[in-house]
Amino acid sequence: MELFSSASLWAYGSVWLLFTFLALFKRSNSDMVLSPALVIYVVLLVLFEWFCHMYLPVLVGILLLSSACWYILGIASPRRMLPIAGKTVFITGCDSGFGKATAETLHSMGFKVIASVLNLESPGAKDLQKSCSKRMTLIQMDLTKTEDIQKAQQIIRMQTADTGLWALVNNAGYCAHFGDAELTMESTYRACMEVNFFGTVEITKALLPLIRYAKGRIVTVSSPAGDISFPYLAAYGASKAALTRVMDLFRHELFPWGVKVCIIQPGAYKTGAHYNPSYWERQNQKLLTRLPTELLQEYGEEYITDTVNQFLEYGKNACTDISPVTNSILDAVLSENPKVKYYVGKGIWLLYLIFMYVPENITSQIVRSLFSKRKCAPRSLRKQMKNSGQD
Repeated sequence: MELFSSASLWAYGSVWLLFTFLALFKRSNSDMVLSPALVIYVVLLVLFEWFCHMYLPVLVGILLLSSACWYILGIASPRRMLPIAGKTVFITGCDSGFGKATAETLHSMGFKVIASVLNLESPGAKDLQKSCSKRMTLIQMDLTKTEDIQKAQQIIRMQTADTGLWALVNNAGYCAHFGDAELTMESTYRACMEVNFFGTVEITKALLPLIRYAKGRIVTVSSPAGDISFPYLAAYGASKAALTRVMDLFRHELFPWGVKVCIIQPGAYKTGAHYNPSYWERQNQKLLTRLPTELLQEYGEEYITDTVNQFLEYGKNACTDISPVTNSILDAVLSENPKVKYYVGKGIWLLYLIFMYVPENITSQIVRSLFSKRKCAPRSLRKQMKNSGQD
């Protein structure tokens, strides 16, 4: 077998030439540190190139080798962090979870932090009040209320009149229902959009003059559910899809102003009420009482309850350590050259890789295998299966 053809030789040689050029460029700008680990990475890269050349089609091999080179350039480049002095950050949704942890972390580092909470009497708000200094300001804000957003804008403007607002961290989010799209109430779709999209866009636009003045950052916590069609998350996924798209547009449009826009895509983490069984039991009971009788009979109460229980089972495997998310938010806020998107969580990059490059008929099978492990099917469907002899 001929090891090298002229076409593949030029293709792989071009990748190595570009990799060498970028490595030398980063080295000349002190963005790359020579270390034993880097040498090992390069040796592994050579072996990987040999494997790709020997066993893969040229196009696939070039794609994989280019991805590996880009990854190594990324991990070999230390992040240049900006000074903290004089910088103010506004974080939404700090009652618990990512928002509360981020507020505590940035405050401990020396940032001036303005944190919004839904309820100033919540346990999370009281914890922040007790543990933080005068550099922490708590404000009550409901993203569905324009008057709350206007009050927050006034407070932030008064506190950042001289410096502008360095960073807005859009963390507040809402998910009210796990279930089929047909079973999701219109009010649920609207509630998710009001918080996750409309409210977030409104507060972002309200604070943009201050962010532009500081040439600062917009950091938004979205969700993989906005990029990948996970069953039973129709309202939440649709709102996050809209949010991700508008933030991408902000990124392009605000680039000439010197404003950087970053999106955080966290995997499954145990935060807030999302993994609280009693919360979802209450939400399930609300749904059962509001569903039209005909639709409830079609699906059956047992099927609807089983959907919630299935997601609670998934939630048991969610990560309790949320520091990777807060670290990603910190990097987006303070790095000289932050990433456009941060994919945070165990295996999240593999999930995106699969759904971006694997044919849809295969990914559809993967989705069904993950979300079809049901103890029961919809009531009417069970009758059809029984009549056809499949049950």
